[in-house]
Amino acid sequence: MHELDTVPPTNPQVAPTVGAADMSAMAARVAATLRNRIVRGQLAPRARIIERQVSAELAVSRTPVREALKLLEADGLIEISRNRGAQVTGYSPAVARNLFDVIAVLEGLAAERLAKTITPLLLAKFEGLHAEMLSHYRARALDPYFDVNSAIHDLIITSVCNPDLSESHRRLMLRARRGRFLAILGADRWAQSIEEHEVLMQALRDGNGPAAFAGWRIHLTHTGDTVAAVLEERGEA
Repeated sequence: MHELDTVPPTNPQVAPTVGAADMSAMAARVAATLRNRIVRGQLAPRARIIERQVSAELAVSRTPVREALKLLEADGLIEISRNRGAQVTGYSPAVARNLFDVIAVLEGLAAERLAKTITPLLLAKFEGLHAEMLSHYRARALDPYFDVNSAIHDLIITSVCNPDLSESHRRLMLRARRGRFLAILGADRWAQSIEEHEVLMQALRDGNGPAAFAGWRIHLTHTGDTVAAVLEERGEA
């Protein structure tokens, strides 16, 4: 089980006074750092997050750390209890399949709408991101690949300008994004994912809504299946 490495605590007596806005910004920064570690598996399911260690490592007081943990709890990424403190939530195969079943439909719908309405300028933006993603794939650069891949998925959602769909997707992805990172750790699935992205790009070029929906729903369903398989291999319940 992964926990943050122990770092000597800072002296709270020398910490400068900060305003509410600065405190909120620090809490958001701490939350973003911890969220990124959870997504990438650096903080594993059921790993404990210890306030004083985070405070020392990130050179902030424990107050913004506590606020950051509340944000992560609201995201469904951690649980906070009186006895065990903050702990990364479990991520079971069943949870992964359920999440991606819904995400597959939402993103598929967005891809269909996008294909029917995409402009040359927006298509060029997708082409640029797709080319960048392929470059990272060829270099086997996992982290930058994941960042660009996520940007493509997010752009599909934001481009259709449907706030209800966007909000539903955002809340689901807070819990599911770490699954997408797991899904590309295997070479076979990574290659398959590239092929599925190519299918989407061709549907966007052709303005083919049904093909975009079908291809992208299959892509996300495969992702859910792969995540569930990885979790089963790791013995997650």
